[in-house]
Order: sequence, then C-alpha cells, then structure tokens
Amino acid sequence: MTAILERISTLSVSGQQLRRLPKLLEEGFPKMPGTVKESDVPQLFREPYIQAGYRPTGQHWRYYFFSLFQKHNEVVNVWTHLLAALAVLLRFNVFAEAEELSLEVQSLPLFLFVLSSVTYLTCSLLAHLLQSKSEMFHYTFYFVDYVGVSVYQYGSALAHFYYSSDQAWYDKFWLFFLPAAAFCGWLSCAGCCYAKYRYRRPYPVMRKVCQVIPAGLAFVLDISPVAHRVVMCHLEGCEETAAWYHTFQILFFLVSAYFFSCPVPEKYFPGSCDIVGHAHQIFHAFLAICTLSQQEAIFLDYKNRQDIFRRRHGPLSVILSCGSFFGLVACSAVTAHLLQRRIRVDLAIKES
Repeated sequence: MTAILERISTLSVSGQQLRRLPKLLEEGFPKMPGTVKESDVPQLFREPYIQAGYRPTGQHWRYYFFSLFQKHNEVVNVWTHLLAALAVLLRFNVFAEAEELSLEVQSLPLFLFVLSSVTYLTCSLLAHLLQSKSEMFHYTFYFVDYVGVSVYQYGSALAHFYYSSDQAWYDKFWLFFLPAAAFCGWLSCAGCCYAKYRYRRPYPVMRKVCQVIPAGLAFVLDISPVAHRVVMCHLEGCEETAAWYHTFQILFFLVSAYFFSCPVPEKYFPGSCDIVGHAHQIFHAFLAICTLSQQEAIFLDYKNRQDIFRRRHGPLSVILSCGSFFGLVACSAVTAHLLQRRIRVDLAIKES
C-alpha cells in the first residue's frame, strides 16, 4: 500500500510539472514586439502594396530568430523554403540509402546539385528571417541570398549536363555549356547584388531589368539540355517518367518567375495579402515545388542513365567541372563582399 501511494505521489508531481510546462516555455522565450505598419519602418524595408506585418528594426538577434514562430509578412517566405530544404534532404537520404550512394566520380554532380539546392533554400530563408535587423544586415543577407541563387544555378547545370541531356543536344553544346553556365551564374549574382546596391525604394524598372535579365539568361542556358529532351520526348509521345518531372519543373519555374516579376494579387488588394498570399510568397512556393520536381527527375536520370554517363565522361573532366563549382562559389562570394563593403561605406557616410 505504501509503495502504491508513493507512486501516486510521483505521478501527481509529474502532472503538476506538465501543467506548468506551457508557462515555463512562454517565460523562456523573449518578449516579442508586435509587428508594425509600413510607416513605422524605413523605406528600405517596405514592399509595394504590403501595408502591415513588418517587424521593427534594431531588436536583439533572438527576436528575429524566434520570429520564425511569429505572425508577420515574411514568415511564409521563411517556412516555404525551410520545409523545402528539409524535404530535399529527407528525399536525398531515402534515395542515397536505396541506391547505396557513395562519394565517387559519377555521383559528384548529384551531391553538388543537392548541396546547391539546400544552399539556396537556406540562404533564402535566412535572408527573409534576419534582414529586418538593420539596413546593413538587410543588404548583407540579401547578398548572401543572391550567392545562394548563383550556386543553385550552376549546381542545376551540372546535374542537367551529366545526367539529363540527350545525345543530339550534347553533341552540339558539350564544349562550352558548363563554362557558360558558370559565367551566367556569376553574372546573375553580380546583377542582383548591383541592382540591390544601386537602386533605392521605390525601385525603378531598371532594378528588375538588372535582376531578371542575367537570371533569365542563366535559366535559359541551364535548362536547355532538359528543354530539348522534353520537347523531343513529347513530340514522340512521351512515356518517360523523368521527362514528365522535367516538364513540371519548367512549368513551375515559369509560374514562379511570373509572381517574382509581378506584385499580384496584392496590387489589386492592397493590405489584404500582408501576412499570407502576396506574390513573393507564391513565388517561393512554386520555386520550392520546382526544385522538388527537378530533384525527382535528376534522381531518375541518375539511376537509369548510368551507361550514357560512363560513355561520355572521363573521371578527370567530371572532377574539373565539379571543382569549378567551388570556384563559382568563391567568385560570387567575393563579388557580394565587395559590394557589401561599398554599402557599409555609404551607410557610414549617411549616418555621419
């Protein structure tokens, strides 16, 4: 009987602790300032037709990290790419276990593609999560975001070139495709960083031109092996599963590009899409789906086209082109850093 009473007493204590747990968790979190209207943040942080839901600047870093769980106008942008990054990693883990992948020459482009996908998604979510800290950090994190985009562009080019291109396309473009893709990846980063540095809100059309044209050139080039294969496949009555995933990849990217370029629907409903539903969030969602479709297609190509890979490529050429991936990372990072230093000087002059 005594033993039973002691056990009941233990359960009672545990129950009391559990009831206090929500309060303990609440006390453990920093006090979260409420969001503010666009008139309460500097012009740099304002988005067209988004009237509220902004996080105040100048708060402690903990606030911006914990704002992952707060309702504000960037939270959907953060979660779409956070969930997509986790999905990419989980799907790759399943594929790697099923195929017993190891780090060898024929799988190097695949590893770099997955790395580039996770990199751009992570850089993007960090930019949207932390950019409200200050003007300097706003520029810094968006420059990091642009580096991530250039890395993803070249990672995609590597995977498309080695696993997804058909022979007719390969015979014409194999010599200059990867060098051109690396240059366009760097140009995309440089164009976006320069546009961010050069133009102030309200942004002129030239800012979009500096961003969209280099990124568009990179996309057209990087997707060309896949686009050629998709067109040829559909002309012959496509029954190839990977080609259908590539088709979805292209369609989802084009839809995402539209919402990146046009502030729809918030343009027609100002103030109604502040927290959920504005164009950049839709852009993020479709881009995430595009990446997942692309990953699935590349996994199928890697699995089913090993003979084509071995026939075309020697170990040295694969190692050199994969090594250039890290050269692109370095060039893009240096470009972003140089423009960030210019921003730092300009802001110091402005404050003085």
